[in-house]
Amino acid sequence: MNAVLDKNTAMYSLKLYRGIGEEFEFDYGEGPPVKFRVAGLLSNSVLQGSLLIGEADFKSLFPTISGYRSFLVKAKSAGPRPGPLPKGERTEVAAFLEDRFGDEGLDTTDAKMKLAELLAVQNTYISTFRSLGALGLLLGTFGLAAVQLRNVFERRRELALLRAVGFRKLRLGEMVLLENLVLLLGGLATGTLAALLSVLPHMFLGGAHVPLSELAFMLGVVLIVGIVTGLLAVRATLKAPLLAALRGE
Repeated sequence: MNAVLDKNTAMYSLKLYRGIGEEFEFDYGEGPPVKFRVAGLLSNSVLQGSLLIGEADFKSLFPTISGYRSFLVKAKSAGPRPGPLPKGERTEVAAFLEDRFGDEGLDTTDAKMKLAELLAVQNTYISTFRSLGALGLLLGTFGLAAVQLRNVFERRRELALLRAVGFRKLRLGEMVLLENLVLLLGGLATGTLAALLSVLPHMFLGGAHVPLSELAFMLGVVLIVGIVTGLLAVRATLKAPLLAALRGE
């Protein structure tokens, strides 16, 4: 039996990852489980959470249910070039239908409002995870600065010894900055690759979108903070008294 359902319902509720053509069984509690075949997937639809089948199949499964409970209404303007009605006129059409069919319990809902209600939970989760991700990025940036400062501070005796045997301050600064830059770029590349690998299945199967501009901006901020922190650490260390550091060494 062919069925059409929402893509998110298929992937996250029913665990159907192969898309169109995949078969599954559904137990609705009145008789044996029914075997369905995915004939179509909807994206961002007002029919989220619904399993759509043909009318003949529905009557064979539920012969005791009669009548229709939901209607999809599309109001168009009359004339040689029919088109969608403005918002005010759509409201008038909805009020007219509710007035004429109020005794039957008709209650109209704008499709955009219905879709916004269905996506409210999803958007809340996305906003929450984005906030947590931004907080983690902020903490990671401060952690990066602290690690670089501590690394250079612990090596002040080694750097002082290199200065004593003839290395110039500029040369030592270049060496330390190069080390920090290699570690920084390696960490950013590893983290970005791991994140992309975790998102790729959702990009190909779930239609997920990666904001590349925002991602590039955040990675650029982390890179700039790392470089600036390394410069400050090297500058502070090379300005330290040479004799005091050599005594410790």
